[in-house]
Amino acid sequence: MSATRTLTLADVALPRPNVLQQTLLVVAASLVTAAAAQLEIRLPFTPVPVTGQTFAVLLSGAVLGARRAFLAQALYLLEGAAGLPFFAGGAGGALVFVGPTGGYLAAFPLAAAVTGFLCERGWDRRFIAMLPAMLIGSLVIFASGLAWLARFVAPDALLATGLLPFLPGDLIKSSLASLAFPAVWRLIGRAAPRR
Repeated sequence: MSATRTLTLADVALPRPNVLQQTLLVVAASLVTAAAAQLEIRLPFTPVPVTGQTFAVLLSGAVLGARRAFLAQALYLLEGAAGLPFFAGGAGGALVFVGPTGGYLAAFPLAAAVTGFLCERGWDRRFIAMLPAMLIGSLVIFASGLAWLARFVAPDALLATGLLPFLPGDLIKSSLASLAFPAVWRLIGRAAPRR
């Protein structure tokens, strides 16, 4: 892990991106998040569905880096707020933000940026560092989500409703990303021209 900025996967794919390419990366990440939000499982004991959203949010940080990932997730929220059916279950509109999932959604840009910041410092190069990077991003989402969800559920049910059902899936998704990213970096290293 490095204290200075290292390359992200997007930086390797597009070493000197112009404004159009940067914009396309941001838009593409917002659309991937929208698609991942449609992968949902409703649980009978919580108003918060299990979706692919948070995985896409954190992956956008790891792939794009902090700044572009923040912009991608902010754009995703704007797209959904404007009424596009981009949130879980095809929901859209600003009222989603005042519902039980509003706190989780609001944290997406910051979570993507935090994960991206850590990956820009090389945390995505080794499993032992990538897993904490993903989990720290998840922590940002859960902290905001639980704080907001507390308005809708009893305090004694908060963790059982808004956190515990999602931990196994988050750990699995974070572990998969933590295995994949170092492997991708090793492949990139092998493909790099030798001097």
